[in-house]
Order: sequence, then C-alpha cells, then structure tokens
Amino acid sequence: MASRQKPVYPVTPSVPLARRSNTLSSSLGLGEKLFASSDERRFAAAIEEGLEAVEAGLLRQMEFADEIADVTSRYLLEAGGKRVRPVLTLLTAQLGEGNNADVIIAAEAIEITHLASLYHDDVMDEAQMRRGVPSAQSVWGNSVAILTGDLLFARASKLGAQLGARVLKLQAETFERLCLGQLHETIGPRDGEDPIEHYIQVLADKTGSLISAAAQVGVIFSNAPKEYQHAVEVFGEKIGVAFQLIDDVIDLAAEIDETGKTPGTDLRAGVATLPLLYLRRLAKVDPDADDLLRRIERDVSSAFYGEADEEDFTAAIAELRAHPVTAQTLDEAHRWSREAVEALAPLPEGPVKKALTRFAETIVERSN
Repeated sequence: MASRQKPVYPVTPSVPLARRSNTLSSSLGLGEKLFASSDERRFAAAIEEGLEAVEAGLLRQMEFADEIADVTSRYLLEAGGKRVRPVLTLLTAQLGEGNNADVIIAAEAIEITHLASLYHDDVMDEAQMRRGVPSAQSVWGNSVAILTGDLLFARASKLGAQLGARVLKLQAETFERLCLGQLHETIGPRDGEDPIEHYIQVLADKTGSLISAAAQVGVIFSNAPKEYQHAVEVFGEKIGVAFQLIDDVIDLAAEIDETGKTPGTDLRAGVATLPLLYLRRLAKVDPDADDLLRRIERDVSSAFYGEADEEDFTAAIAELRAHPVTAQTLDEAHRWSREAVEALAPLPEGPVKKALTRFAETIVERSN
C-alpha cells in the first residue's frame, strides 16, 4: 500500500519590509508643519524612535522554531501597513512617562493581534489580496492561514502576560468583541433589528475596539493620569467606525488603489456596506433607488456564478458612488470623527491632543 504523501506548502520569499521615514506622516497623515516648536519636534521624534523599537520587536516576536511558521507569520508584517495602532499607543503614552519598556511591549501585542485578525478575515472573506500582495490563504490555503492567525493570537497573549492581569483582561475583552463583530457580520441582523444599527455595531466591534485598546494601553503603561483613559477609549472606538465608513466610500472609487483592490470589492463579495444599506432603505419609497438596487443585487448574484457583465457592474458601482446615499455615508463618517475629537476634551492642550485631532480629520479626508 502506497504511503500517503504530505502536502507541500510553498515557502515564498518574504516581502521586503518598507522603510519608515516619517511615522506621523505615513501612519497618521500628519505633516511636519503641524509640529513647529522645539517641544513638539521632540514629541514627534519620540514617536519615531518608539516605532523603530516596536518594529524591531515585531520582527523578533515573529520568530518561530519552524520554517513555515516563520514565513507565514512574517508575510503580512513585511507586506507593509501603516502601524496606526502602535503609533496611537506611542502617541497617548506621551501623556505620561513616554516610551518605557511596557509601552513598547503593549504596542507590539496590539499590532500582532491586528495582524492575526487579518489572516482570519481574509479566510472568511475569501479575499485574494491584502496590502497589495496575494492574501495568505490564497498562497498557502485556508488551514495554514487560520493556524498562522492562531499562532499570532497566542504570541500576542504571551506578550500581554508579561504586563499583568490588567492588560490580559483588556486583551480578552477586545478579542471577544473582534469575534462577536465577525460573528454578527457573518450572520447578519436578526428579525426586527435595524440593519444600519447592526452594521455600525459590527464596525465598532471589529475595528473600533482594537483601535480603542491601542490608545488605552498607551495611557495605562505610561502611568498617565487615569482620567485620560476613558477619553482615549471613546476616541479610539469612534475613530475606528469613521475609518471603516470612509473605507465604504473608497470601495466605490473609480480606480484601483495601492491595496490592489478593484472598485466595488466589498459589493462584489456580497458585503452590504453603508451606502448599500442606505440604498435599500431608500428603495422602499424611491423607484429610481429601487431600480439601482435591483441592478446591483442582480450583478452581485451573477458574479457569484461567474456570469456578471463587468461593464454593467462597473456602471452600477459608479452610479452608486455618485448617488446621494454615498454622500450620506460620508456625512456619517464626519459625524463619528467629530464626536471622536469631542471626546478628547479632558486631555491637556499640547502635541498629543493636536496630533489626535489632526488624525481624526485626516481619516475623513482620505475619500477626497
């Protein structure tokens, strides 16, 4: 009887790690002109130095005593990313002692948790691209991608354990919300539940919770005043929702962006983003909206069977982009961004508050 052959997994060359010349500019969209005084420039330099330490730590934490694990776990790390979450941790840490060892470890744990969630998300969404490269599941298959995500969640937990029960509790609560958000997105709204409220809660759980945790650990482990924690917690969650709503608008863009996604990627995958949810609500009373909705849903259904007319689908996406429901989505994103900034009222005036405020403004400018 012939022996069963083990599957052969391709070990691809790692993606070159991009150099980061200006953390606040590349991650948070903050230009050098924002920090004019010598104190503000020292603040910006501290963030840069902190991220260099985090980046080096991330590479160390991706080392496993196994060749395939080494390659798969570093794959999305080395594909790039703006490191928004660790930068927020470093930024809020400047409200206290700054970049101490615990702050750096906390920032690493947050970013590894984020990376782990991307591996799982791509499996569930059957995504073919991530950060401009083929997704891990399209290179190695679902099982390897899922197990890589699990390995990274475990590594993030090991890092959290170094910091004690307080961060483990926050980490567990955040992970629970990540899972619940994905579960609720997968199942959809229950009978009688408002689809738009359901969708916003999914965004708060899947994106807002981790950004909020990133901002909180900076305050906690820099020993900043406790009253700042709630302010950055609310800021992080609200700005996470705003970020995803802007992504809903960008998804309808006419040109392929640097992520490699084609226009209407979420719609093609059957994801009901906020413009489509608004359109569904409007279609109940507006015949023109109902006609557009029917064409989009027809094309989505045809795409599932590989029968969609690309020209018709592209035209429908462009029509949705120009429709008032997309402008309404943009207005909603601005509202969440404004509320995020309002939550910062307890913070002292200075470079941290200035940077967080500008970050909130930059988030909603991405669709311009």
